[in-house]
Formats: sequence, structure tokens, C-alpha cells
Amino acid sequence: MITQYNFGKICINGTWYQHDLRINDGTVLPDWWRTNGHACDLDDVVDILADCPDILILGRGKPGMMQATSALKQYLQQQDIVLIQQPTVDAVKTFNDLYRQKKIAAGFHLTC
Repeated sequence: MITQYNFGKICINGTWYQHDLRINDGTVLPDWWRTNGHACDLDDVVDILADCPDILILGRGKPGMMQATSALKQYLQQQDIVLIQQPTVDAVKTFNDLYRQKKIAAGFHLTC
């Protein structure tokens, strides 16, 4: 599904995106803006969690600056949703490995 990632851009099913994005149930939701830049809070992903995924994958950017907040981590734990946070290059690989096997929601920070 994700065919390429380079700093600041990602190719999904032949379409290039140059802004952070989310993926829910195979649907790309482009132009993702978080309330607090490098923090990913529950409000930033609540819509993609409504479908009760098994896993939330967060691509933290190339050097891994973005982090899930403690409130998001606590919510995911209460809902039995596994959180995987990795630098985006690794998160892309993880997403591609798992998206046909599990119900996945994902958010990808494409730069720092």
C-alpha cells in the first residue's frame, strides 16, 4: 500500500502526499494537523480510533520527534489497542507488514 517514503513525502497507491496524513481502514486522510505539533493526543486521532482498530501505528518523523501523549497511551491501553511508535521509515515497513493481517489505523508525520 505504501510504496515509498522520503523526508517530507510519501507515496500511497501511486499518489504522492507532501503533508502529514492518517490512514483508516485503507482510506488515506490527508493534511493531518495535530493540536500541538510534535505531540499526538487523543483528539488528533479520535476519529480513526472510532472503528476500534487492533493497532495504531504512529510514524514519528524521520528522526522521531513526534510522540504520543500519556493521555493517548492511557486511552489506547484501556481500549486494548496496541500502539506502535517508530520513526516514519520504520513505521511504513510495519504498516505494510501488518495492514492485511490486522485492523490498522495509522498517522504519519513526514518530516521531523
